[in-house]
Amino acid sequence: MADLRTIAAPFAAPGPSGVAARDRLRGLTAEDENVLMLTGKHLGTLASGDLKVRCADGLRHDTGRWAARKRDLTPASSSRWAGSITKATNDQWALGRRCLAARIKDLGAGIGTLRHRLSLPVGEPGTRHEPGGYRSRQEWFVKSRRLACLESRHAAAVADWQAGRVRVVRGGSRLANTRHNLPEAQLTEDQWQARWEAARMFLSADGEPGKRFGNETIRVTPAGQVAIKLPPPLAHLANARHGRYVLSCTVAFAHRGEERASRVEANRAVAYTISYDADRGRWYITASWQRKAVPVIPLATALTAGCIGVDTNNDHLAAWLLDTHGNPAGEPHRFPYDLSRSAGHRDAQIRHALTRLLHWASRSGVKAIAVEDLDFADGKTREKHGRRKAFRRLISRFPTARLAGRLISMAAELDIAVVSVDPAYTSRWGAQHWQKPMTAPRRKTTRHDAASIAIGRRALGYPIRRRTAPPRSDQSDRCGHRTAQAGPDACGRDGTRPPATDRAPGGPSPGSTRKREPSAPSTVRGVRSAVSSLA
Repeated sequence: MADLRTIAAPFAAPGPSGVAARDRLRGLTAEDENVLMLTGKHLGTLASGDLKVRCADGLRHDTGRWAARKRDLTPASSSRWAGSITKATNDQWALGRRCLAARIKDLGAGIGTLRHRLSLPVGEPGTRHEPGGYRSRQEWFVKSRRLACLESRHAAAVADWQAGRVRVVRGGSRLANTRHNLPEAQLTEDQWQARWEAARMFLSADGEPGKRFGNETIRVTPAGQVAIKLPPPLAHLANARHGRYVLSCTVAFAHRGEERASRVEANRAVAYTISYDADRGRWYITASWQRKAVPVIPLATALTAGCIGVDTNNDHLAAWLLDTHGNPAGEPHRFPYDLSRSAGHRDAQIRHALTRLLHWASRSGVKAIAVEDLDFADGKTREKHGRRKAFRRLISRFPTARLAGRLISMAAELDIAVVSVDPAYTSRWGAQHWQKPMTAPRRKTTRHDAASIAIGRRALGYPIRRRTAPPRSDQSDRCGHRTAQAGPDACGRDGTRPPATDRAPGGPSPGSTRKREPSAPSTVRGVRSAVSSLA
């Protein structure tokens, strides 16, 4: 039997430390839009120049260089705008640095797999854990050329890492490359230019605790009035005191509006970001703030009422309710979603599926949802999965991080804990032990439904299999309790089994007595047999 890897213990995921609420700026006048556009483009130009300086500094950057960058930006903006720009630049550089480290790791994994397979004879079969040699000499030759290509890319990436060089594009490299393929993207040059300018604008202000309404740069009152501090070159456009421009519309923040208003009235820090959707021609404002760290609920406390095991798949969430003994209760539930369209559509589909899942959990009375701690970071390379293009495409688009983040933040609002379990062997063992027993004439249990049971049992601390083997010596419980569902302290665990519920159609239930005597036979044959029996 092959060695199984160690199963990690389940744990309760910590709740979110920050929240955000978004609303549309409705009823803007032409003058309002012109002021927002000019301010965003001006600050975006400053942010582009600051990013260039930060990338040139590389690993030599320190607090002194950060202060110098802020001083250089202050005359053309303000001290607060300069602080927001430099902080956003540092975050973007750090993100590029992390992406470069992930690329080096992926290239190293691909190089290791190629070298291993090239070292084997052509046609040698692989094992369960290691791939074999390539199928033909032609494939071996093509893979040898790919190895040289990956080694060159790896060397260049390592050189960039050592030099502290990152390659970032304000506005996104994907949108920049779309400029060269406008017919395929079904865009005109003017449409692309509008998207490009909107993506490179900068209208973000960090929150300031203790300041009026929690922000001195982009200020939103409890009533929803929005005012923006204009940079000095645009101060002549101000329509209020102290170089501010007050928009003619108000925002309501239907989502988390009361929480935001309470923070604003208490002068607690609230950060704001104004963005422009070039395709729809709409302006949006996003308010974000940090919460106090909430203590993580102990795992035993979260599982006192059982849990719901959830198996995430390409097109749906398979869920099943489990009681405190690890037994599935009720019927399985499936929450579908579609991941075949735009990013906004996919995000909306995920939120809708999670909302339905959480509403069902609230009605069921459980306080925990068990999910797999999935991570495909080391499993997306072409060398690992070979010709399985459909599977590589599947795991590349699977929103593991977004789904987990959405679930944790949405579950925290309903006081539901999210328990992460090790995903090892859940689908295989769930199908082996639970798919066939849970299948009924009117219920078709899928492999994913069985996996949800396995995930829930692992979160509850029970083995996935339904029943342990009896002792070898005899059929008594001398060597230990036979069942794996109930623990030693469970009430009634040693009682007799209830009578079976399966019965023939139209027949009496097992273990019950007839409620009336059989009626006299009505046929001639039945009468003769009755008379002979009496005689």
